[in-house]
Amino acid sequence: MTDLLEILKYILPSGIVLLTAWLLLKSFLNTQEEIQKRELKIKIDELQLKLKQEDKKYVTPIRLQAYERIVLFLERIAPQSMIFRVQKPGQKVYQLQNLLLKSIRDEYEHNLSQQLYISKESWGMVRLAKDEIVKLINTEAANVKPDDESLELSRRIFEATVGTEKLPTDRAIDMLKKEIHKLF
Repeated sequence: MTDLLEILKYILPSGIVLLTAWLLLKSFLNTQEEIQKRELKIKIDELQLKLKQEDKKYVTPIRLQAYERIVLFLERIAPQSMIFRVQKPGQKVYQLQNLLLKSIRDEYEHNLSQQLYISKESWGMVRLAKDEIVKLINTEAANVKPDDESLELSRRIFEATVGTEKLPTDRAIDMLKKEIHKLF
């Protein structure tokens, strides 16, 4: 029994010292791990900020170019602009109607990728403007005979647009301008 007490005299303090050392070491390692995590997070945040700044340097001009292209698209599909560009002497109503619709479709398809760089709302307004211009052309073409001279369709489209406060293309351009001013 005395031998057991003698052994316990040495083992018990050694065990307590070992347990204390283990707890201190564990606490120290946990603290070091937390410090490394924070430092790593700070470095990651700094890198992300640098990447965003670098992206902005390249993406901003592309976005501005997209806005420019969309405004150009809207200007090109405005009835007054499009009719003067597409109409030729001796055309019939159905020919002018087909050329106007083809012109809109071609311009739209050419600029589809620009929706990546403008807001969803602005792109929706651009699509709405395009659809309203198509509807205007089709509505006015339905009110004249297909074999009439194309000047009659042109006159009707111009008359229909004179009575409106703002053309759909103008409303879309205004929205794009507001969006650009907010962003830049």
